[in-house]
Amino acid sequence: MKIAALQMVSTPRVGDNLQRARELAAQAVSAGAELLVLPEYFCLMGLHDRDKLAHAEAEGSGPIQDTLAGIAREWSVWVVGGTLPLRIAGFADHAHNTSLVYGPDGRQVARYDKIHLFRFDDGERRYDEAATLRPGTASQAFAARARDGGAWRVGLSICYDLRFPELYRSLMQPPCDLIAVPSAFTHATGLAHWELLLRARAVENQCYVVASAQGGRHENGRRTFGHSMVIDPWGEVLGVQAEGDGVVVAEMQRGRLEQVRRQLPALGHRVL
Repeated sequence: MKIAALQMVSTPRVGDNLQRARELAAQAVSAGAELLVLPEYFCLMGLHDRDKLAHAEAEGSGPIQDTLAGIAREWSVWVVGGTLPLRIAGFADHAHNTSLVYGPDGRQVARYDKIHLFRFDDGERRYDEAATLRPGTASQAFAARARDGGAWRVGLSICYDLRFPELYRSLMQPPCDLIAVPSAFTHATGLAHWELLLRARAVENQCYVVASAQGGRHENGRRTFGHSMVIDPWGEVLGVQAEGDGVVVAEMQRGRLEQVRRQLPALGHRVL
């Protein structure tokens, strides 16, 4: 099954971002991808942190969700919709940072609300997602069936979750074949830890990892790290997009997954 990580440099304009997402999706589909993963906040990188609240949608309706469903339905592909802000009943000043998944018929098949909220302060740059977001409470996985009939179990995570291996362990019962990591890593943290953490999650869970990222200088002044990539169960990087808009397409092979788990059955050796 071919999968694709779509990398963007999103703007404060939702309409422009949705159009760019469609263009990148078309590129991925033309390369044979059956499962597409968009980056965190593909729909909006606002000028101010609270801008996301103005564009938060109720689950099941809104232009962002309509675009994701339309991409999936038009090209009969699986779409992991990066993330978008979803409203929370009774909390006008907070939203969930949510990854929605759509099947080839355009129907929503899974929802994951980001559990771990990022906070960073190095004296120059400060971020605190808890100021506008509320965390999710449960891990989430879904089954994606390829056109050849093969079934792949896909685990969901978002950006800062990458630093918490216990989340990924919870997704390995039963084991996932693929983990999706839509992200908007800062350049500073990405330069230090992005590839290291992604490869570690692939190796310790003996599964494929697809990480789609924001990658460049945004109009709000923020610089994201990019380096969207696909990694195999042995930790080998199969493809990467350093910066700028682009698509990384790679093929998951059932034989490779089974070979790694058979020759080094670490998942079966777990004690704790």
